Amino acid sequence: MIYIILSILCSVTVAILLKLAKRYQISIIQAVTVNYFAALTLCFLFFKPDIKLVSADAPWPIYITLSVLLPSIFLFLAASVKNLGIVKTDIAQRLSLFIPILAAYFIFKEDFNTFKIIGLAIGFVAIVLTFLRKPDQKNGKGNLLYPIMVFVGFGVIDVLFKQIALYKELPYTTSLFTVFCLSFIVSLLIVIAMVILGKIKLQLVNAVCGLILGFFNFGNILFYMKAHKALAENPSTVFAAMNLGVIITGTLIGVIAFKEKLSKLNYAGIVLAIAAVIFITLSQNAVR
Repeated sequence: MIYIILSILCSVTVAILLKLAKRYQISIIQAVTVNYFAALTLCFLFFKPDIKLVSADAPWPIYITLSVLLPSIFLFLAASVKNLGIVKTDIAQRLSLFIPILAAYFIFKEDFNTFKIIGLAIGFVAIVLTFLRKPDQKNGKGNLLYPIMVFVGFGVIDVLFKQIALYKELPYTTSLFTVFCLSFIVSLLIVIAMVILGKIKLQLVNAVCGLILGFFNFGNILFYMKAHKALAENPSTVFAAMNLGVIITGTLIGVIAFKEKLSKLNYAGIVLAIAAVIFITLSQNAVR
């Protein structure tokens, strides 16, 4: 369980760092770029990927799509944390698991049991309630766009990573390293373009923040993978503990540390989000 706890802490810490970025005027795109450099370096040191195995036959369309989506979704993640807070952003990210579940049904033709259908129905209501705001609060369409993009983006990314996992010609860690490399290149090109256009200025503080962000971002992946390895016979335990842990921990930190205001309907949405994860976990057990 220690790996699950460490993965949860790393995941929530990423959200906290993005929340603090606004306060200290950190350039998100610069931090994200260095983040991927740190992540690919750590990936190389810990997983020892064999780059020679990557060939023209590798799933390059998926690699390239992920290399564009990952930096992009990081920017939407930061914007969502900035505008709507850690609580709602974490829930949007965790409930994005519905997209790969729907893909499993419509694309991979997997059967749905009662638990999974109930979980999806509850999750849909949870999403609506979580993002509702009081009439006296600003609730512009632009604000809601960010968590929606987080929800859709992470869901699509999850589907693509599952596609990579099914590609047996390459170890998953080698594909992960390749994606990190490409994501770094895409982010770097964006930074260079923005510097040339005078949109941003390079600052050392952004690089430092990016290294810290990359450390925790990679830590989340590393400990999540170790948790699955340690509990190989109980993957649903890892799945449930990770998602529930992030929702609950993110909520506590958002409300207590950052004084994020939630309505009674928002709290109801959080409870339903937890219930949805539980039902989806039960659906996995029912299949086994």
